[in-house]
Amino acid sequence: MSPEDNNSLISVTKSEIDPFFQRVLYSVREDMRDNPYILEAIRVLPVGGYRSAIGSFWNAVVDDLRNKIIFRSLSLFNKTMNLGREIKTYEDFQNYVNDDNLIDGAYKIGVIGWEASKVLKHAKENRHIFDGHPRSSEPSVIKVLAMMDDCIRYVLNAEYPSQIIDIDDYMTMIGDNNFDRNPVAVENAIGDLPEFYKNELANRLFSSYVHPQASTVLRSNIEFVAPILWNVLPKDIKIQISRRVDQELTKGNAIGTEQAFSFIRVVGSTQYLSTTARKYKVAPAIEELAKSLDDFQKENETVRELAPYAAFIPQDLIPTYVSALTHTYVGRVGYSAQYSRTDFYADRAALAIPQMFEAFDDHAAQAFVDTIKNSNIIKSRIQTPAKLRRLRALANIVLSRVSGNFADKEFLQALVDENQEEKFFTLIK
Repeated sequence: MSPEDNNSLISVTKSEIDPFFQRVLYSVREDMRDNPYILEAIRVLPVGGYRSAIGSFWNAVVDDLRNKIIFRSLSLFNKTMNLGREIKTYEDFQNYVNDDNLIDGAYKIGVIGWEASKVLKHAKENRHIFDGHPRSSEPSVIKVLAMMDDCIRYVLNAEYPSQIIDIDDYMTMIGDNNFDRNPVAVENAIGDLPEFYKNELANRLFSSYVHPQASTVLRSNIEFVAPILWNVLPKDIKIQISRRVDQELTKGNAIGTEQAFSFIRVVGSTQYLSTTARKYKVAPAIEELAKSLDDFQKENETVRELAPYAAFIPQDLIPTYVSALTHTYVGRVGYSAQYSRTDFYADRAALAIPQMFEAFDDHAAQAFVDTIKNSNIIKSRIQTPAKLRRLRALANIVLSRVSGNFADKEFLQALVDENQEEKFFTLIK
């Protein structure tokens, strides 16, 4: 290509590129179209003022980010960035917040995303090179358009973020009778919070819930809010808060400890409790159930207490746990002067136990088989057809839960099959 052809190409490119610059004004949000920095960029672009255009466009980005941060939450920005002084006004941004801190803060409080933060850092460097250093090479039209496109896409065409609640104010409101117990309102308030803010709110809800002076209104409202918040928490925060139960255990305050376990039950995170915490809760209940055979009221109460932990019983407690549940469910044979029935058992416990058996693995299944083989009480009571049917109902659940290589699978199959009843009784002799 001859020099003349090259000059002609440049001339055509410049003349044809003007419509692109004009469209810039219509690519930004409507409320930004009269921004003086953008208008300045549009004015200088047609005459080749590329350095000035880059600088003006970057100033528009900075201006938009500042306003979006102020709208979202200055309090959150200050907590997140910890700049050594509190940023209170737009002028404070001008005086004390550099571009890197502005981008980082906007990302951390959710004004922009991770990708945007990386792209904007690159755009900031372009501004630093081409508008801040007059001895740098002349930026090309393509360079200008690319920088403008990034700024428009990630900032200037992006809508304002939702406002963030102030945690102090929100916690005060949660303790008030007038708190709006509307799921949509709560989801809107907490759903868009940055991760560390969700972490802080979740921990404060836990602390308030277990506090000895917490009102019933506060605890009730926390019981409404916490499960909604829990749905948007990452797993590591759920584990961290669940392990705070251990801290309550060491304090020796029975009421605080019970409230801590109650909070974990409310949010449905018993699986994240430590083994120590689970033992603290279930070991006494298992022992109580084992020694309360045929005390139907005690059995009902204890099974209700154990039910939330059915899938998370510590391994060393499984044999006693399974034995106690099996004996409770089978019940006893008796007589009543008031009723004609002879089949007695704890009614409410009997409703929960099959669901608890649904959480069995091979270890629990083996404990079930061992209970049947070794318990003279079970052997005696299942001589009555009604009691055998009850045991068979549990065995059907267990058989559906065991692995293909379960050692006593044949035993369970004999128990659930009415045609193998004779074989089953032979196996337990």
